[in-house]
Amino acid sequence: MKCNSADYRQESDLLGTRDIPSCALYGVQTLRGIENFEISKFHLNEYPLFITGLAITKEGAAIANHELGLLTDAQKDAIVQACEEIRKGMHHEHFPVDMIQGGAGTTTNMNANEVIANRALEIMGHQRGEYQFCSPNDHVNCAQSTNDAYPTAIHIGMYYSHQRLVEELKKLIAALRAKSEEFKSVIKMGRTQLEDAVPMTLGQTFSGFAAILTDEIKHLDEAAQDFLTVNMGATAIGTGICAEPGYAEKCVAALCDITGLQFQLSGDLVGATSDTSCLVGYASAMKRLAVKASKISNDLRLLASGPRCGLGEFNLPPMQPGSSIMPGKVNPVIPEVMSQICYKVMGNELCVTMSGEAAQMELNAMEPVMAQCDFESVDLLINGFRTLRERCIDGITANADRCKQEVHNSIGVVTALNPVIGYKNSTKIAKEALETGRSVYDLVLEHGILTKEDLDTILSPENMIKPVKLDIKPLRQL
Repeated sequence: MKCNSADYRQESDLLGTRDIPSCALYGVQTLRGIENFEISKFHLNEYPLFITGLAITKEGAAIANHELGLLTDAQKDAIVQACEEIRKGMHHEHFPVDMIQGGAGTTTNMNANEVIANRALEIMGHQRGEYQFCSPNDHVNCAQSTNDAYPTAIHIGMYYSHQRLVEELKKLIAALRAKSEEFKSVIKMGRTQLEDAVPMTLGQTFSGFAAILTDEIKHLDEAAQDFLTVNMGATAIGTGICAEPGYAEKCVAALCDITGLQFQLSGDLVGATSDTSCLVGYASAMKRLAVKASKISNDLRLLASGPRCGLGEFNLPPMQPGSSIMPGKVNPVIPEVMSQICYKVMGNELCVTMSGEAAQMELNAMEPVMAQCDFESVDLLINGFRTLRERCIDGITANADRCKQEVHNSIGVVTALNPVIGYKNSTKIAKEALETGRSVYDLVLEHGILTKEDLDTILSPENMIKPVKLDIKPLRQL
């Protein structure tokens, strides 16, 4: 955030007094966090759903504290209005702190407290920094610790992020299913271990892609359910010190009212305060998804390879010239970037796992990097899926004639004959085809094993791509 004004106000904390730009809604503790943690290019204002989670958390706490008589009507109303403005996307430029920070998230929590307090002061008719009327600590952070407010905000932000991810994933799945329908009659060779296997349709290839991604929705949903359990009211370590009786329940009820989601209070706040396994679990679910998305991307590159010396079963839409030295070369840049995204997500999952293991005693101080990794992975996957769908999948066209020719020339079609002529005869035909370069079709007819009519029935596309029962017997054995 850049201020146009050179004016400053003074704010004080435990360590002394500092000048704060008058245009800034944040205060002295945010400033120290900015100075201490020049670590990464990942800043809080680039994660709007996390900021939304912070605002909702603070709004819920304000409502609960007002019900308990700890905030005046004016303080509660001003805090709630400030939080609602933030939820609408306002004031996000005032959240400049690095996502990766020491202090278990205290910098982020205080950034939210200070922005909300100063905006509330303006709403109440006071000046920024006049904290005697609405304090970041005494009022906005009333009955809270970073150790319950920060993870609760992460949970809320991640649940909203999960909803966006699933929405984009479903769009990608729909695009793959559309291609499955479009290519349902295009016969091609299937492959195992990069070797010719048995015939299938190109539609089945894309249907398979859609199916394996669809399976991951339930895993994402299951992992995201953990985000709906929060430790609000735990305060510092789970004992609830500095909170009044009933606060935790009132706060969670307020969160439910604000969001329309079914949040619930953890059954053991001490255990929950140090437990970051929900972030580990969701990172793992995203890794599963990334593994499959990368497999699909690799297949797209392989099956579209060429244009003349590769597999060339279909064409990817050309997106940009592919070489600074080779004229006419067009690379599969979209599947390539999708795989790179997937590798980054896999790497983030390892970071989250190691950080989750690093919890000590009653708190996990590594939660900031866990949050950064999970939020980043969601954003990467959303952007990647949208790009893959719009710039690749939607524009794929089939090379039907080439696919058909590959089936005709393949030795793999002999597998379809196996139930009729037997494995031994099929092996002999396959060996002769390999040695002579002749087709399986011609050799079966030449040796008089089947009539042309029976052979055509067995090798018809509709009979090679699904289980069938054929009443056909061989004329002779080799």
